[in-house]
Amino acid sequence: MRHRLDAVRDAFDGFTILTDRSDVRWASGFSGSSGWLVVGPQSATLVTDARYTERAIEESKDFGVDVLTVKAPSSIFSEVSRLTKGHVVGCRSASISHETWTNLTSHGIRLVEQDVTNLRRVKDPSEIETIARAAAIAAEALYETLPMIDVGVSERDIRDELDHRIRRLGGDGPSYDTIVAAGPTNSSIPHHAPSHHRLAEGEALVIDVGALVDGYHSDMTRTFFVGEVSDVLAAWYKVLLEAQEAGLATVRAGVSARDVDSACRTTLGGDAEFFVHGTGHGVGLDIHEHPFLNQTSQATLAVGEVVTVEPGLYRRGFGGIRIEDLVVVRDESAEILTSFPKDLTCLPSRRTT
Repeated sequence: MRHRLDAVRDAFDGFTILTDRSDVRWASGFSGSSGWLVVGPQSATLVTDARYTERAIEESKDFGVDVLTVKAPSSIFSEVSRLTKGHVVGCRSASISHETWTNLTSHGIRLVEQDVTNLRRVKDPSEIETIARAAAIAAEALYETLPMIDVGVSERDIRDELDHRIRRLGGDGPSYDTIVAAGPTNSSIPHHAPSHHRLAEGEALVIDVGALVDGYHSDMTRTFFVGEVSDVLAAWYKVLLEAQEAGLATVRAGVSARDVDSACRTTLGGDAEFFVHGTGHGVGLDIHEHPFLNQTSQATLAVGEVVTVEPGLYRRGFGGIRIEDLVVVRDESAEILTSFPKDLTCLPSRRTT
């Protein structure tokens, strides 16, 4: 894991302070809620408080990091100042408050902007393995939840069952607030919060679910229909599935992230006006990471990045649908991590294989 510290050093010739929890975990292994990582040309020091001494030592032992503990979280600031005083120090301003930035500079530290999140874009094999495990857990939780989905069941009941099964199957919890959205109003809201709405015949049901495993996220969306589906919704589903498959077929190393988004929108044709968000985003220690796949992205996809492809169509009062897969970017194609079927227009029976 020491190559991650080397990547930080290569990106900035001097000292770097990592304060964002995901940045700290990626570079040091430490998963606690209180700690900064100071990376210098020849050293790396994780500064945390005494509540986390044993945990910090255990989690960081393979990362080439020294652990320095202080008596109180408020003392972390002074120790970091001592370690970096007199040096030019890179720091991601978005990960600390303006007050903290000002206090550091007042102690003689010359801070310059340095964002290391791009260093986390390409995942190593161990990271991909963990994300794949999270994806498998989320898919299995959805499979196990399907038998309870029927007319009269509420969105919250489905959400609660999914979250419970994710933990029972070995996940640390849901990757984000699980989305369960049904009916002509709720399903048309991309990030609808599950309500007491009870499923009714003919409704679209959007389920966006992921699992969290060892700090890494997964992300998947499937759309089902309760009972008989109208011809109009069935046609919408067909064109959206074609668009999502077109996006997946575009994903490979060297392709512009914007081209993946364009492939989906072009396939949707006139229905593209109802596609109101970007096509995807990176996934890792954060549920939304670089690169972002949208109409304005300047990113080029690289081997080892893990991204979503998730076009959707939303029309208030009519309904909404979304199909999302999580994939690894490879040289010639996308390696799909989400194995749950997509060619469904009604709730399926439990798989037999």
